Amino acid sequence: MESTLQPISGIWAAVAMWLKVVGVFTIVMLVVAYTTLAERRISAWIQDRLGPNRVGPFGLLQPIADGIKNLLKEETLPATASKFFFVLAPIVVLVPSLVTFAVIPFAAPLPTPAGVVDMIIADVPIGILYILAFSSLAVYGVVLGGWSSNNKYAFLGGLRASAQMVSYEVALGLSLIAVLMLAGNVTLTEVVWRQQQLDMWFVFPLSLGFILFVVSAFAETNRLPFDMPEAESELITGYHTEYSAMKFSAFMISEFGHMVTASALMATLFFGGWDLPGTWDDAYWYNGQLIKDCVIAAGACVPGTEVPADPAVWKTVVTFLGFGAKTAFFLLLYIWIRWTLPRFRYDQVMALGWKVMLPTALAYLMIMAGTILVLDHLQVRWGFTYGLALTAVSTACTVAFVLFFDRGRTIVGAAARPTQKVEVKTTPEPLPAGD
Repeated sequence: MESTLQPISGIWAAVAMWLKVVGVFTIVMLVVAYTTLAERRISAWIQDRLGPNRVGPFGLLQPIADGIKNLLKEETLPATASKFFFVLAPIVVLVPSLVTFAVIPFAAPLPTPAGVVDMIIADVPIGILYILAFSSLAVYGVVLGGWSSNNKYAFLGGLRASAQMVSYEVALGLSLIAVLMLAGNVTLTEVVWRQQQLDMWFVFPLSLGFILFVVSAFAETNRLPFDMPEAESELITGYHTEYSAMKFSAFMISEFGHMVTASALMATLFFGGWDLPGTWDDAYWYNGQLIKDCVIAAGACVPGTEVPADPAVWKTVVTFLGFGAKTAFFLLLYIWIRWTLPRFRYDQVMALGWKVMLPTALAYLMIMAGTILVLDHLQVRWGFTYGLALTAVSTACTVAFVLFFDRGRTIVGAAARPTQKVEVKTTPEPLPAGD
């Protein structure tokens, strides 16, 4: 039974593409703007303050006021700075934070009279590799910003930033390999569909990989407790010390843009993306057909077993809201962690990246690859049972990692262990002669 639904084509495909580009860019910029307000209000709530609440009802117009202020402020340019690279650095940092969202699917396919529209800007076959490539370009902007300022503190901040970001990119990439082994593809639409077919999100069979990815994402976005590139108390805000007005704002926009992209990636890679519990919203293109289920053998659908999907506008809206809720949860996690944990020392940051994250990611990959090989050798069918077996192995790895990494500090308790009392006998000093 073949589906009569066809993908949109012709002039309508171009129109749909432009609408998606404008819509996604607008939504991302609005989310970035209001994430700054959310961070200020949530931090105020944590610290028993009010936060910004004067501009507009409940302070909702504060991001607009901040944007106008940055536009009207005077642009400064240090006399000894390298002018070309000084201006180029904020652009190099800002652009990757905005274009990486193009390969992330954000809702179920939308049926229209002209055809079915995929809710993704560019479903390129190198989705995850595209994100890794563009996100790593931000390192160049940070280094350029610090070096071109001709400020020793800014230059030191740029060096610290580049060392940290490069270090955690290794662990970030390794944590993704386990996802790619399960999905069998680097396309994010394929990752979402494989989670639908597994009947569970990848956060369960890849729990330790999720933890490694979250820690690495925090370090990549330079957020507390990994904000060593800024470290206001040490480096007078670090690599962007000499920047002002919109060039300074570009660095802040890029930071929150990376937060939005990282949160959307966490939702897509480990929490099913736009997929919600149940099979009512499953939809995937396979050989020109929009299907929701099939019998999988050797990583592909068995011919003749495809079940056509039934897309609907309300499904697109509900799945978009679900994807937004998952992304918002991780944005809240970013803010919560920032105002909860203290900053690491620089040696702790580097030791965690190279001495803990890297060997743990390598060992975890070998264990999960071996488990997948055994399951395939035993001809276990891809589905819930397959996921349960991986979940058991991954949970054991996660517990072992947490217990080893904790070292009796949090789980057992941070209080000092009782020590053996040592009695000290004191004798009164003799009085001086003549008294």
